[in-house]
Amino acid sequence: MIELNDLTMSYALESSRVNVLSGVDLAIADGETVAIIGPSGSGKTTLLILLAGLEQPERGEIRLDGAVLSTLNADGLADMRRDKLGIIFQSFHLVPSLTALANVALPLDIAGHSQSRERAREMLAKVGLAQRENHYPSQLSGGEQQRVAIARALVHAPKLVLADEPTGNLDLRTGEKVSDILFDLNREAGATLLMVTHDEAIAKRCSRVLRLHEGKLVEEPHALPA
Repeated sequence: MIELNDLTMSYALESSRVNVLSGVDLAIADGETVAIIGPSGSGKTTLLILLAGLEQPERGEIRLDGAVLSTLNADGLADMRRDKLGIIFQSFHLVPSLTALANVALPLDIAGHSQSRERAREMLAKVGLAQRENHYPSQLSGGEQQRVAIARALVHAPKLVLADEPTGNLDLRTGEKVSDILFDLNREAGATLLMVTHDEAIAKRCSRVLRLHEGKLVEEPHALPA
């Protein structure tokens, strides 16, 4: 599902450049569940942005489900994100003028699904927001907005989920519910999960745990320290 070869990325900082990814190699098979851990600022979010095709690496190749991202034009990348990816970022990117229901249904509406509202209602119920479907983002708490964003990312049953701190703004009980939804999608539909997280509980549920350290990915022992 995911193949990275010699992935390299750096950013300008004042008069110097900071390397965040230094020749990263990685292979993730269909249906794997993988957690990426590491300190803030280590490049974890940058890695997800590159995998989503939202930026281009300085060097290296990204292959998703057989497609080399650098060979796709803007329309091809947009089609890939629409058809195959579920992206959960820390910035929720909800449309302010749309209700929670309409925000969740948006990917299905764009793809022309006839049952978009019904499917969106099911997803809102799964994240515990059935009673908030007619509320606008400004009327929702930060945690509720995050759950709407998660429901929107999963409503089309993507083959690959890229999640940046999916439980980061949630209380323990709601975080467990969201975690269950993600792993249910893996178990029932075979979706591949790649999650950046500081949540030890969600990392322990993954089949692999990788640490991003000094621009490199290092395999961690499965049982993380308490």
